[in-house]
Amino acid sequence: MTDAAPIADPRRALRRSVYALLIAASVAGMAGRILAVNSVDTVRLEKYLKDQGRKDWQKQRPFLSSNDRSRWATVRALVEHGTYQIDEIVSQPNWDTIDMVKHDDEGRPAPKAGQGHLYSSKPPLLATLLAGPYWLIYQWTGATLGEHPFAIGRGLLLVFNGLPMIVYFLAVSRLVERFGGSDWGRMFVMTCAAFGTFLSTFAVTINNHLTAAVAAAIALDASLRIWYDDERRLRWFLVAGLFAAFTAANELPALAFAVAVTVGLLYKAPAGTLKAFLPGALIVAAAAEGTNYLAHRSWIPAYAHRKPGDNWYDYQFLRNGKVRDSYWSKPEARSPIDQGEPEPGVYVFHALVGHHGIFSLTPVWLFSFLGMAMLCLRRSPDWRALGLLLGSVSLVCLAFYLQMPQEDRNYGGMTSGFRWVFWFAPLWLVAMLPAADLLAAHRWSRGLAIVFLGLSVLSASYPTWNPWVHPWLLDFLESQHWVGLGMR
Repeated sequence: MTDAAPIADPRRALRRSVYALLIAASVAGMAGRILAVNSVDTVRLEKYLKDQGRKDWQKQRPFLSSNDRSRWATVRALVEHGTYQIDEIVSQPNWDTIDMVKHDDEGRPAPKAGQGHLYSSKPPLLATLLAGPYWLIYQWTGATLGEHPFAIGRGLLLVFNGLPMIVYFLAVSRLVERFGGSDWGRMFVMTCAAFGTFLSTFAVTINNHLTAAVAAAIALDASLRIWYDDERRLRWFLVAGLFAAFTAANELPALAFAVAVTVGLLYKAPAGTLKAFLPGALIVAAAAEGTNYLAHRSWIPAYAHRKPGDNWYDYQFLRNGKVRDSYWSKPEARSPIDQGEPEPGVYVFHALVGHHGIFSLTPVWLFSFLGMAMLCLRRSPDWRALGLLLGSVSLVCLAFYLQMPQEDRNYGGMTSGFRWVFWFAPLWLVAMLPAADLLAAHRWSRGLAIVFLGLSVLSASYPTWNPWVHPWLLDFLESQHWVGLGMR
């Protein structure tokens, strides 16, 4: 990891060509999967129902889980009905979701059927932003996601996920080139970025984790320009403030990242931080709080309304004339994974090095934590500050994720990885650079790094069509009867 910006490096052009090849291959792979996204597990069922003459034979859809359908339902409701209420949308075939809450127009619980309305339990800012491109399609053509789920849904996914991932890779490649110290180390980290994380896995579905990772990469790039390259143009402070806050708006624990960046820039460049960074952050904060209030008449997120007397999750609702209970009303009726891991120690083990393990599924992140330690041991106070920022934010957020109550100790639900840490990808890739430079020095260490990269790519590639499935490691352990989680 270099201490100064490179002045003249004859191999820089070659490295950038390699970065471009990696980016092109990764983005093209994601685009291909987006253009083919479909709930393929319903193909045979759909054919059977159609052969039986059933009117409800259509089952295929490009919306792969309750998680993303919850956001898609909000996007449709906003554009087609001008409201955050999703009652009408979720009553349609193939648009069901369990990720919803219910309250009246004043934000009071509405537990009985016929009272209040249904809303997505997801923070509404992201869905509000995603509604923009769909609104253009709806206004220009009159076509809806209900009538054309594949054509419109896949096209919007290219806009929502594909284009931002290009920006993400460009930001990461700049950071890799700026702060890497060896050719091999730089190319290794960039290969990890292109193929070794779960971001590409989740590109086929709307999710806040990919969006937060893109925002974190942009915020980190802008902030490090200010800290290390003496960049003082206000536009970079504005970019840093906007995207640091947007990271936190998509991943609440990332507030630790936003606060750390704010404190660091206030110390390094107080004038620019006050003039542009803080106003940018306040814009995002106002948008997040404003959309939340517009949707729910509450300043706190929907998922925080779970206490007695203010429980938006315990309710009944009508669907097709029948009274149904909320999925969340009776814990014993939920799927085993959504009942939560009863033993905190077991949860910590499996979240770190077990069947959903951050380090067992993506072992290249071990190099990131080695890199953080190396940064903290540098003589330069600037590098120690970077190591402290990356390390403290990582540890604070991991502590938050690992000490949650039982009902939230579910590894992220039905998912192919511990998805709450996916947004860390750009931070951990930068932290990996000094370790990658160290690994580059010896053949055996390069071999070890390649093995770890291969395992990480395996984990990211295991979900062939749907990221909302169990990790390969859990499937393997259950197939050998080494764990009996009853999660299937």
